[in-house]
Amino acid sequence: MEATEIYLSHPHPCDYLPQREARMLFLAPELELSMADYSHLVAKGFRRSGRLVYRPHCSLCQACVSVRIPVHRFRPDRSQRRCLQRNRDLELIARPAQFRDEHYDLYLRYLKARHPGGDMAESTPEDYTDFLICSWCDTLFYELRLRDRLLAVAVVDLLDDGLSAVYTFFDPDHPRRGLGTYAILSEIEAARRMGLDYLYLGYWIAECDKMAYKHRFQPLEYYADGRWLTHPPTFNPRS
Repeated sequence: MEATEIYLSHPHPCDYLPQREARMLFLAPELELSMADYSHLVAKGFRRSGRLVYRPHCSLCQACVSVRIPVHRFRPDRSQRRCLQRNRDLELIARPAQFRDEHYDLYLRYLKARHPGGDMAESTPEDYTDFLICSWCDTLFYELRLRDRLLAVAVVDLLDDGLSAVYTFFDPDHPRRGLGTYAILSEIEAARRMGLDYLYLGYWIAECDKMAYKHRFQPLEYYADGRWLTHPPTFNPRS
């Protein structure tokens, strides 16, 4: 892949850390990537939102750290084992990546409960599809069902060496189940069954409560300075 195909965004307010400025490296959205190219980019710290493949590139902040779980080494801790026990009555079903009214209705309920007043809460079917589905990408929608009732959907991309967790949304009326945690545990097991090495979780941000939860899944690997580390990196600001 040619370096000229990667661009740097203009500075904009950070979505995760208030009063900070962010910039992104990104590929032209019209590019039709191969899965080999996409797998290589994810292994280099990139992530997908719709057709946009991007990576944070902020001059004075390196708080966003790409992380992945080596699934064959993962063992759930006590809290995660309790989560597995609470949700043992759920069925995991893999669906092709396509629009379904039932998924979309749950997505809107989730956004209105978890992100009230945000722009995404008013997502149209086209917004939803553009966010989660990409024509060149091998994507699955994992449903979590309690008999006929849909409780959660975990969207994942299939990579050469693992699964990439794109987004998860779930029924806000079942907080005691810990459906977000259970979705990740289910993705770990799915990757293991498929003989894959990793579950890529996107960005861990220690200073952001919404993103810090990923550190609970150990062992975790962290991408920094062009390599994967077994411990959180220590950064100096970019000059």
